[in-house]
Amino acid sequence: MRKMIWGAALSGAFAAFALSAGALSAGAAHAAEPKFTPGPCAGDYSGVANKIQCGTLVVDETRGGPSTRRVALPVTIVKASAPKPGAVPVIFLHGGPGGGVVENIGRSLRGVSGRELIAVDQDWIYFDQRGGGVASPILDCGEVALNDAGPLNDAAAQQLIACAQRLKASGVDLSRYNAEEVVKDLQDLRKTLGLKQVDLFGVSYGTRIALAVVKHDPSGVRAVVLDSPWTPEAKWAEGGPEMVSDAVKVIFKRCAEDAACNAKYPHPGADLDAVATRLLSGPQTIGGKVYSADDLGGFLMDAAYSGPDARALPATVARFAAGDMTALAEQMQGRSGYNEAQHLTHLCKEEFPFESEAAMRKGAQRDPVTRLLENSFGRYFQVCKAYDVGRPDPVEAQPVSSPIPTLFLAAEIDPGCPPAVAKAAVGRFPKGQLTIIPNTTHGVSRGSACARRMIRGFLADPTAPIDQSCLHPEHDQFVFDLD
Repeated sequence: MRKMIWGAALSGAFAAFALSAGALSAGAAHAAEPKFTPGPCAGDYSGVANKIQCGTLVVDETRGGPSTRRVALPVTIVKASAPKPGAVPVIFLHGGPGGGVVENIGRSLRGVSGRELIAVDQDWIYFDQRGGGVASPILDCGEVALNDAGPLNDAAAQQLIACAQRLKASGVDLSRYNAEEVVKDLQDLRKTLGLKQVDLFGVSYGTRIALAVVKHDPSGVRAVVLDSPWTPEAKWAEGGPEMVSDAVKVIFKRCAEDAACNAKYPHPGADLDAVATRLLSGPQTIGGKVYSADDLGGFLMDAAYSGPDARALPATVARFAAGDMTALAEQMQGRSGYNEAQHLTHLCKEEFPFESEAAMRKGAQRDPVTRLLENSFGRYFQVCKAYDVGRPDPVEAQPVSSPIPTLFLAAEIDPGCPPAVAKAAVGRFPKGQLTIIPNTTHGVSRGSACARRMIRGFLADPTAPIDQSCLHPEHDQFVFDLD
């Protein structure tokens, strides 16, 4: 739901520093002051024109408690290429939960989308949130069959439970890796860097973090950009299967409206339902490999997130119907990118205590695609019992309202952060503006030049109406990959 990373190998020097900083427990002063120390950068910045500054923010794992454990958060500052006098910096909040960003910034800056948006006339500041990216400690469980639809088999659920037990045994307090603590880390980052005023830019689950900042510490926040918004009152598992199915239906509707796609793939919905129904009857051996309903459900979640995979989905489903499961097999082998325990410490504290597994399962009976996703979403509830991250404050699930100028940008096709979430939230922001980008997928700032122009215009003057004229003709058509 809500994972999007702009952009990877961690430099040895940085890794050594981060690990030593993160391991500060024995002998460390209790309630030590946060400290930012300049240091080497993670990632490759060759060919990047902007000046780059890096370092590490070291803070208490538990503020105000008896523990002396510290966490180390890598920080990257990208200096503006053409700085505007008096411009405030943008703090970027990455998605996930369980993602990271600092290793990927160089790649983003070498790409067209990054050059059009990042650090043109404002400095941009990035950090990996506690437990994620290349922060230390890192709450990673290794290769586990997990995506935003949940653990994709029972073995994965058991791996995640065992991972929680290992982390607890090592001294990690899993209850301290959540949005509330990230807000405090951001406070400390601003304090150590001397930032009196900032703009916030959240992508995917990073928008959930941005909204937590707006709720708990809005002072000095000039403007907020929410790309693919996910709000605290939104339901991750309840309605999750339906969100995936709805996104797939939009893709197939666009195919029916496209003459070439419709001619070549006239009934992708019926084909998908047939494949789903077969897998729902039990695991199937196809081409010498066993596939389950969970596997296909997880595939659809990921495919509807991704522009290239969504554009190829009618063709992919036709191949599935013909017995060619290559795309599914490749996706099953290539799942990675999560720090799985950090993913769960957030969700088990911020999402699932406010949701009902029974309600999720009831909604999942709607159609064959929703039924594919029932058990994987259900495993989230099982795993969260082992993570035992404490009782959440009910305020964490309440809607946010704010007078801060806020730009909501939602993709029309999004199985994790559907446009309905943004539509429901923007009315509580008197200075909020909403644009739904047609015919595009999750993470619109990466996939849409039009969205990037809107963002630049908004940050230049957050009180002015954004110019949406670029939506037509740029987003008039969803262009399919028919091969």
